[in-house]
Amino acid sequence: MKDAAARTLLLGFLLAALSQCNRTSEAKTIKVPDGQVWLTSSQMRDAKIALCVVQNRLVSDTIIGSGKVTFDDLQVSRVFSPVTGRVVKINAHLGQRVKKGDALALIDSPDVGVASAELNEALADLQAGQHEFERQRDLYTAHAGSLRDYETAQDSYAKAKAELERARQKTRLLRGSANDAVSQNYVLRSPIEGEVLARTVTPGMEVQGQYSGGTAAELFTIGELDPIWIVTEVYEVDVPRVKLQAVVEAELIAYANRKFEGHVDWISETLDPSTRTARVRAAVPNPKRELKPEMYATVTIHVPGETALTIPRGAVLHFGETTMVYVQLPNAADGRLRFERRPIVVDEDIAGDFMPVLHGLREGEQVVVSGAILLSAMA
Repeated sequence: MKDAAARTLLLGFLLAALSQCNRTSEAKTIKVPDGQVWLTSSQMRDAKIALCVVQNRLVSDTIIGSGKVTFDDLQVSRVFSPVTGRVVKINAHLGQRVKKGDALALIDSPDVGVASAELNEALADLQAGQHEFERQRDLYTAHAGSLRDYETAQDSYAKAKAELERARQKTRLLRGSANDAVSQNYVLRSPIEGEVLARTVTPGMEVQGQYSGGTAAELFTIGELDPIWIVTEVYEVDVPRVKLQAVVEAELIAYANRKFEGHVDWISETLDPSTRTARVRAAVPNPKRELKPEMYATVTIHVPGETALTIPRGAVLHFGETTMVYVQLPNAADGRLRFERRPIVVDEDIAGDFMPVLHGLREGEQVVVSGAILLSAMA
């Protein structure tokens, strides 16, 4: 009886050992498909492989881009000289506040003298034309002159009046409120109220007039720096998400760890054909005048978030131009964990820790977020 029990127990051990040998042999003969990595539980722990579930999340509640600080063009005016001449006096200096019509500079210009001479000539021509018109009218009324002469005198008189009006307008434009008809001085005046933000002219400098056919240089910049504008570019796909009055935050190199907040007040109705972007402008308060025109800024536009199928940014690998992730598959027959390298399409322009998946993954699948590079080396 004892011998029979011993034989039964030994047979059981032999069968178990044989079964284990068969499983080991089978495991050794299984070929791992290309693009897959099989790991035991202990190997996975040693490699510190971490997984994350592919699922819908709220993403992309901001749009980040580069921008530039610029003037509010409704509160700035660039002043040019309409006449050619020499600057004899500077009346406004940098930082000075001026009112509309205040003198900025005095320019000695022959254009002013020419305008005065043309006005006097137009007055004389008008007087002569009027006398001739009245004489021909009287002759025609008395049947002593021809209709042709009367109509010619009438036309000449009308032309003289038109020329006088043109000369007056030119003189008024060039001389402003000056009363001295002999002087050749032109007073350059401020077109708006504001601060002298820039001045490029100096006493004795020769300036080119806008009406002289040459290229006129900007002499003064008059305006305000509060509020100021920040302009950025938004890609075509994001344009519908940007709304008027959306909160905008700007960060500048000059002011570390600070954010300047404003609101969107204009969105371009057209796209740049080369970059496929639309310009977006934000008005930003600038009471201390810390923001200067032409400064560069990193701009964050807050927009409504959207729900999308996402994966962590750290799960994505790049092989040339192909974007890949490692997806966990059902365990192998021998119990090992299987991971498959799979090409996917994601939207990498979205800011944040999670990126929307456009193609290649399904909700509920698990992807490797830590140790993916190690798996890539083992594949």
